[in-house]
Amino acid sequence: MSRQAATPGAATAIGSALYGLATRAVRRLPRDMSITSAATLATLHRSGPRRITDLAAIEGVTQPAMTVLVRVMEESGLVERRGDASDKRVTLVWLAEAGESYVQTRRQAGVDAFARLIDELADDEVEALVAALPALAHLAELENQDREGQKR
Repeated sequence: MSRQAATPGAATAIGSALYGLATRAVRRLPRDMSITSAATLATLHRSGPRRITDLAAIEGVTQPAMTVLVRVMEESGLVERRGDASDKRVTLVWLAEAGESYVQTRRQAGVDAFARLIDELADDEVEALVAALPALAHLAELENQDREGQKR
């Protein structure tokens, strides 16, 4: 028997639950900067320095919009522009120390919010989440691969 036959609708139900959690988590984040700005900082944190054109493609905005966004974040001390050592014609956007701190603080606030909710679950529910950790980590890896494939 196939996995789909054994658990009909499981992928949809799990996807719906994860999507609901993710959207509620985003809504709970501080509104001190736009979601695109925060996502751009997180991208730089996760993947290192990038060209503005790459950041625009990853975040789904136009290059002129990303240029403006980078300029604002640069003026705020969150990012820096530096030349690319391998191609002197290219400028890369780097995460500055303040940007690194912002990403870490924001991520920890999200972790803490979920930890408080998880503390309210029954023991068997916590055990189910612990058992799901490897699958959730693999799901995150697949999403990263999919995202990288889409930007090419």
